[in-house]
Amino acid sequence: MAELLVRLPEELRQAKREDWRMLGAIIGDAFQDDPVSRWIFGGKRAMPGTFGRQARHLYLQRGICHLAGESGATMWLLPDANKSISVFGTLDIGWHMARTAGIAAVRRGMAAEAEMTRKRPDAPHAYLYTIGVRSQAQGTGLGHRLLAPMLEACDRAGLPAYLENSNPRNHSFYAGHGFAHMEHFEPAPGAPPLEAMWREPR
Repeated sequence: MAELLVRLPEELRQAKREDWRMLGAIIGDAFQDDPVSRWIFGGKRAMPGTFGRQARHLYLQRGICHLAGESGATMWLLPDANKSISVFGTLDIGWHMARTAGIAAVRRGMAAEAEMTRKRPDAPHAYLYTIGVRSQAQGTGLGHRLLAPMLEACDRAGLPAYLENSNPRNHSFYAGHGFAHMEHFEPAPGAPPLEAMWREPR
């Protein structure tokens, strides 16, 4: 499909390739207490570098990433995006995780990614991989302001959206933006559940 026309307010900007460390730092901070992320990584040390490398090797290359200064970030993929990461990118991510969180974290991450991919709907959709707001900026409405431009663009294009909610506390936030519960599933044996959520365009 053609690229979405996303109208960003002044406080937001589209991230550039050199912003991958910033994206990782924001998402890592936002997800430091996330149940699924803590289960995969075993702690918060590996999160910024891993999320940053995912941005570097996939979401900044083939997706749409937005930044709100140094406080908030999103990573999206559109339906026609190539979701495969290069061999170099895979090694870069895996090596960082192994070095900072251990080889068991790499195995957990790979298992979770495989199950998330298997569960992802076949119908074309915009995929919200992650939205994060730094801890000191949470509760200010920044999450809404980060999410709104892409959802408005999806509405104009008639495009559904999909995400996996990894924290039960965030259900009402996503539901308030039109995402409906599909199912809960374990991304890997013994992991906290993920909630698959789907949003029809308005």
